[in-house]
Amino acid sequence: MGAPYTITTAISYPNGRPHIGHAYEAIAADVIARFHKAQGRDVFFQTGTDEHGLKMVQKARELGIEPAALADEMSQYFIDMCAELHIEYDNFQRTSEPRHHAASQELWKRMEANGDLYLDRYEGWYSIRDEAYYDESELVAGEGGEKCSPQGTEVEWTVEESWFFRLSSYQSKLLELYETHPDFIRPESRRNEMKAFVSGGLRDLSISRTSFDWGVKVPGSEAHVMYVWVDALTNYLTGLGWPDETATFAKHWPADLHLIGKDIVRFHTIYWPAFLMSAGLPLPRQVFGHGFLLNRGQKESKSLGNVTDPIALAQTFGVDPLRYFLLREVAFGQDGSYSAEAIVARCNAELANSFGNLAQRTLSMIFKNMGGELRSDTTETEADRQLRATVASKIAALQIEFETLAFSDGLDAWMQGIFACNQYVDEQAPWALRKTDPDRMEAVLMTLFRCVRDLAIALRPVTPGSVDRLLDQMGIGSSERDFSALADRKWFDALVASGFRLEQPIGVFPRIEAPADEAAA
Repeated sequence: MGAPYTITTAISYPNGRPHIGHAYEAIAADVIARFHKAQGRDVFFQTGTDEHGLKMVQKARELGIEPAALADEMSQYFIDMCAELHIEYDNFQRTSEPRHHAASQELWKRMEANGDLYLDRYEGWYSIRDEAYYDESELVAGEGGEKCSPQGTEVEWTVEESWFFRLSSYQSKLLELYETHPDFIRPESRRNEMKAFVSGGLRDLSISRTSFDWGVKVPGSEAHVMYVWVDALTNYLTGLGWPDETATFAKHWPADLHLIGKDIVRFHTIYWPAFLMSAGLPLPRQVFGHGFLLNRGQKESKSLGNVTDPIALAQTFGVDPLRYFLLREVAFGQDGSYSAEAIVARCNAELANSFGNLAQRTLSMIFKNMGGELRSDTTETEADRQLRATVASKIAALQIEFETLAFSDGLDAWMQGIFACNQYVDEQAPWALRKTDPDRMEAVLMTLFRCVRDLAIALRPVTPGSVDRLLDQMGIGSSERDFSALADRKWFDALVASGFRLEQPIGVFPRIEAPADEAAA
């Protein structure tokens, strides 16, 4: 097993069912995890649910149930979403679990022992929806002239006894972190925002509440529960077994990547590193704030009636086409838009008509014209060698782009490999060679078989189910589907020697259609 790699998503707030934004982040994280596994790395991938806070209390009260019951019900919807979208996490961390309470309390004790906590009185603006405190200078006017947070959410004046964290004393340390580790925050636009915010001065942070009791109790101060962001951020440690000195924690902390939405970058790149510095723990290597996914250019909201159920979307178009579309269509880090027409157009053009058709034509011609048998004794021409070299270079480009989370660019390189294959098919015309030069036809088909296999392996982190069905048909063993297999020069000879014979191929990327009501929208 190669070097360890640790990736986390933000944990989802389960006061409602999952929406497309939750699915987008989970899919991207899963692709990253699968990509690094395919590179031979020892990957730990964590996601979960953030179940405490005032929003959960209010929602439970509205439904006439206890917050714990609401958390149990809603967290299951997120677990179900992951199963439906083929999200293969290693740990699903719920913050209501006793082990998480223990980890949060240990972090608190370490910050307190470092002299960074003190008891005082909080008076200021608080957004229940954001679970965030805002300075007067940050507020904006709402549509009716009322005070709102920078995100446009309602704020209320809050007065209560509170524990405070000495965030102000970490200003210079944070600025030094951003300067010496420029990749700590990505993309660059988010780093610039955080540098500007911290440079403007930091105020100490209220980190406990007494107005409700659904949360992690403050050690030695039982009337207080921890501010939800202290508790939520600690989940990244809990999932690795901390505070116990587990082998998993030793291997997988610090995390290589916290993948989060751009709206919570402040909590992860200001509060979280300050908490960790205070507790004497290593900092994560990188925080990436991705953009929002917009529905036909609009942010989804219940009032607009445009909230999308990601499971319904996957059931309509297929899990793999949805996964492919979301990473191909949007430049990762920027906001992007989706619609039924866009999903259909992109996936039909690239998955069905280009790669799916290439694979199906190749395997069908081998089955029909060669009885499904493979040959390793064909004569390779310069055109064959050039195609294989082109495909290899495009896959190498995909790997480089995926390393930096430039998924759309990586898949664009992958598509160039497919275009080269389809151009080769047109130029070589194996259907004509069947009559004029059968040996050459077989050489062409064997070249295409190898290229299809390589292109499939490269796409596997994005569309695992479909690619595995294709590789099953091609006789490629389940242990021979990672990037190291692409460097194996003897795989084809070994497959031929095994006596493998292709059966009638079945297409794995069929064309999709938008539902009638969507197509007319």
